[in-house]
Amino acid sequence: MLRKTVGLASAGALALGLGLAAGSQAQAKPADTSATTAACALRLGSVTANGAHTSRMINATAPITIGGVRGTANVFQPGQVQHTTTFVGTPLLNGESRSGLTVLGGALHSSSYVVDGQSQIDPHYPKNNLRIGGGWSGYRWVEQSIHRPADAGSPSRTTLYGQQTDGTVRRWVADGTSWRRTGSVLGLSRVKSMTLISRTATYETFLANTRSGGLLTVRWPTSYLSVPKGTAVRDTTWQGFEQLIATKCGVNGTLLLAIDRDTQSGYLYAVGHANGRNTVIKGLGKVPMTFSDPQYFRWAPKYDTLVGD
Repeated sequence: MLRKTVGLASAGALALGLGLAAGSQAQAKPADTSATTAACALRLGSVTANGAHTSRMINATAPITIGGVRGTANVFQPGQVQHTTTFVGTPLLNGESRSGLTVLGGALHSSSYVVDGQSQIDPHYPKNNLRIGGGWSGYRWVEQSIHRPADAGSPSRTTLYGQQTDGTVRRWVADGTSWRRTGSVLGLSRVKSMTLISRTATYETFLANTRSGGLLTVRWPTSYLSVPKGTAVRDTTWQGFEQLIATKCGVNGTLLLAIDRDTQSGYLYAVGHANGRNTVIKGLGKVPMTFSDPQYFRWAPKYDTLVGD
């Protein structure tokens, strides 16, 4: 249980970033021509209306290219998934073991299954939707962060984030077979979407966009009841996106997909290492596909390095 809520102090720390994003003029930065994006790619997943999972690569080429879509039928019941986190895909024989968290019928579940070489569910392995707990109907999004350090002797960490419809962002950490709440931030109703761009032993950083058009980073230390810090990156033009999805790009950058649900469009950006308004952002163009599925998420590898901040 949460013993104490991080309230006004956290909201105040983030208000600096949110206030700057809303109150000053945009300061666009020139593209960094030294940034290499050709080798970067984002493995995009979706949950279809029929409950299938899809997987395809979006490549940061010029122009943007998309790999063939691979679908996995009967992962969920039609219309069952309300929210989904990043899913982890781990090679297994000729197929892949897949796992993530989902909200089904207002309850949080741990979902897992195995596919064969044709991306179809392998009946030799169990397909699970294990119920964790109820009370998740009032959330805008959920995300799970799994920190697996390269040093096997260092502790790993699994963290769960969720934003309620009133704007409150809550955080839990896996503690054995249960989850322990480690903090919350009030007053973020102006935030539309958040995506994880960095993960270390001591903090995790999100990139967020606001209803007023701002773009900011939110760095949240991993210590119990810690206070996150918001830093403005851009001031305008980001309000049209309902979802941000990010993956590592280059040595310390991020490949960012921004989805506009109203037009069913997606746009790709190469984002340099986060440095406030000095952060380099290069628009790569519109993604040549229609974003019409109910849910989109990222497929992550088992060792998922994020170094954007």
